[in-house]
Amino acid sequence: MKFTGRLKQPVVDFVTGSLTMLFEPAEDFRQAYEELKNCEKLCLEIKPYRRKRSLDANAYYWVLLTKLAKIIKISNAEAHNMLLCGYGQAEIFEGKAVYLTIPDTEEAEKRVKNATDYHLQPTSQVREGNDGVMYRTYKLLRGSHTYSTEEMARLIGGLVECCKDAGMNDAEIASPDEKRILKERYSIEIG
Repeated sequence: MKFTGRLKQPVVDFVTGSLTMLFEPAEDFRQAYEELKNCEKLCLEIKPYRRKRSLDANAYYWVLLTKLAKIIKISNAEAHNMLLCGYGQAEIFEGKAVYLTIPDTEEAEKRVKNATDYHLQPTSQVREGNDGVMYRTYKLLRGSHTYSTEEMARLIGGLVECCKDAGMNDAEIASPDEKRILKERYSIEIG
């Protein structure tokens, strides 16, 4: 069962020191309470609420990305990584972006551009390793399947701009229904 709501001020038992958490659900919780009230132990996960993006957005993204990749004559994976480099989101651990170094070779660059299991954004930082090999620093990017609605809107907006730059017209970029959905859900206007 998933519920959204707000945490209320915690209640502390001053005798035992134990803490009681109060949660004000946005949905009707009564039936769930009846089902769970006699459970000795429950598992509870609390995290900030993020509006889920529509699967329609993901499907639209991949259809349009495929059209773009065909026009500019690159693979879908390369087009996706290109868009993530320009409009994607960094992977963050403990408040910091994640960086790694790999050999600065054409083969490594080609592999990074066509990767599907990971997404890396090259930086301008290149240094010589102790082994005499030149290494480029890359920033690790999150996969788009983890994006919030706002993050996906940024990615789709970037894709639309790339499609226009590649010479696609508005009708090729989106149908009237897609235009309406993009405007309503993502504030992206086409044409």
